[in-house]
Amino acid sequence: MSYKVGYFVGSLSSTSINRVLSKALIRVAPDDLEFTEIPIGDLALYSPDHDADYPAEARALKDAIGASDAILFVTPEYNRSIPGALKNAIDWASRPWGENSFDHMPTAVIGASIGVIGTAVAQQSLRAVLAFCNTRHMTAPEAYIHFTEDVFHDDGTVTKPDTEEFLRAYMMEFRDHIQRVLTVLPRK
Repeated sequence: MSYKVGYFVGSLSSTSINRVLSKALIRVAPDDLEFTEIPIGDLALYSPDHDADYPAEARALKDAIGASDAILFVTPEYNRSIPGALKNAIDWASRPWGENSFDHMPTAVIGASIGVIGTAVAQQSLRAVLAFCNTRHMTAPEAYIHFTEDVFHDDGTVTKPDTEEFLRAYMMEFRDHIQRVLTVLPRK
């Protein structure tokens, strides 16, 4: 049995350290997890005016989430919260009312920052949004990654063994979380 994991990189930056973190997570993840990035950069700003006729980019977003067994959020912290582009994508995916793509979806949150507290405040903000979206969120372990270029290389290689082992354990716990949730609440 393998699981399809869609993942969001919350930053739109071409030099995003969270994109590098996503590569590191994929490198150390269990072999039975298959990853597909769900792009968010081309979405217009959400408005209920579109609920009757979703644009193609928003339909593609909802389809990508629907094709996933679980969702991993890899996000930076902007102004002590989540980036606007990520919040916008969540708004599109959770609407129109009654068609929430995240309902009962196994999810996990992780993020990297050059600051020593990682993305702790952004992750708390994101968890509040995901709770409203009725996801089945992995609550532990929490992972606030202090990003340094000597530890993380652009290809996702991690040079510090204890950091690599922490990320490996995090991804194994996420895999187990997916299995537990889907055993009780199989995806439609």
